[in-house]
Amino acid sequence: MASFEFLDHTGDAMFRARGGTLEEAIRSAALAVASLIWDGAPAGEREPRKVLVEGRSIEQLVVRTLDEIVYLVETEGFLLSDVEGIRLGGEDGRLSLEAVFVGERITDRHGLRGGVKAVTYNQLTIERGDEVTIQVVVDV
Repeated sequence: MASFEFLDHTGDAMFRARGGTLEEAIRSAALAVASLIWDGAPAGEREPRKVLVEGRSIEQLVVRTLDEIVYLVETEGFLLSDVEGIRLGGEDGRLSLEAVFVGERITDRHGLRGGVKAVTYNQLTIERGDEVTIQVVVDV
C-alpha cells in the first residue's frame, strides 16, 4: 500500500514517502508525485508503460524516476495511476530501475491539478531502518 504525506514547504511541495522496502518507498514517492498532477479517479482505459531509469546513486534513480512521471505527462499526456514490478539492479558502477508505469491518457474527464514543474535534489533524503523513507521537494 502506498504511504506518503505532504509536509509544509514554502513555495514548493515536499513529501515523505514510506515503504517496507526501497522499491515500496519509490512506488509511494511516485504516487505522491502523481497526486500533485491529477486526482487519480479513473476516466479512461489503463495502459502499461515499461520504464528503465539509470543513475550513479539511489538518490539519482529516485529523482530520475519521478522526473519520468513529469516527462510522460508533458510529452504524451500519460497520467500515472500505479507502479508495478519495480526491480533495482546495476553493474559497472551504474544502478538501474525497471518498472511498469500503469496509467491512462489525459482526457477532458480527468480531474487535473496544478502539476509538477521539476523534481529537485533540494532536501532529498533516503533513510533506511525498520522502513524506508524518502523525502522529496518538487517545484510546483
